[in-house]
Amino acid sequence: MSETKAKIGVIGAGAWGTALAQVLSEGQDELLLGAREPEVVAQINEYHENQSFLSGYPLRQNIRATQDMGALARCEALLIVTPAQHLRASLQALPDCDAALILCSKGIEESTQQLMSEIVEDIRPDNPLAVLSGPTFAHEVAQGLPTALTLACDTEESWKKLYPLIAKSTFRPYFSDDIVGAEIGGAVKNVLAIGCGIVEGAGLGQNARASIISRGFAEMLRYGTARGARAETLSGLCGLGDLVLTCSSTSSRNFSLGKGLGEGQSAQALLSDRATVAEGASTAPVLQRDARRRGIDMPIVDAVCALLAGETDSQSIVAQLMGRPLVAEQR
Repeated sequence: MSETKAKIGVIGAGAWGTALAQVLSEGQDELLLGAREPEVVAQINEYHENQSFLSGYPLRQNIRATQDMGALARCEALLIVTPAQHLRASLQALPDCDAALILCSKGIEESTQQLMSEIVEDIRPDNPLAVLSGPTFAHEVAQGLPTALTLACDTEESWKKLYPLIAKSTFRPYFSDDIVGAEIGGAVKNVLAIGCGIVEGAGLGQNARASIISRGFAEMLRYGTARGARAETLSGLCGLGDLVLTCSSTSSRNFSLGKGLGEGQSAQALLSDRATVAEGASTAPVLQRDARRRGIDMPIVDAVCALLAGETDSQSIVAQLMGRPLVAEQR
């Protein structure tokens, strides 16, 4: 085991974590990639490919997969890419360290309705904190295709320390000091992507999908600003940019899930048949409860929740949304 302090590590070896490891390993002596599964560790270290979650994309040989959280704790910065509902356990398993924690998980914790940054503040309040979020598909990042994201830090000084570890010629992190906004954009867009997938699966056309994107963005703004996010953050890469991407392609796990629902498949069957996590399925009911508690109207989120729970079908949902009262658009 290497005893030198690696500059950067990634915790979570799914498709997105592996893609981040690939792009960020450029110019590094070694990049550590933390994986739970021993077979994934073996695949990456022996064959330089994550055959389980990102098959077909050769990885640089300076990427070293490990299950040793102690080795990861010696990094200067750690990108946390575990599923949102597992973030708390991952942080608790990480030994004490002074690494900057860069959150790449998108969601809201089911049991507490906390954002990912709030979980970090509970468990690791002394670690520097940032959020990396934006319009990204893992396979495109792994190929080195151009990508722009938001790197949200509490101060510009913190961003200046972190971005040199992350910025590459085709991977561009732009500064924001709105951590809450960056998180809410990523969490809410996953739910709305399920809604757009439903429209696709039900064959309702491009007009309907554009309506879901624009009206869904209004819901994102209402909820986000109620939780302290800035509207301009949600209008940027980590909000509207990410929303447009994930609402437009079956490369999005959430859009693909919604497409199956729109085609009449059950949520239970679709979710049980997936090796990867569609974060929006876990986020939707939590988001709905919190929005209702705050008195925020989110009809598209309500519709997605009803379909995920098997309470209705896609055609009934469409009729319900189309039958809502006509009011001023910006309400």
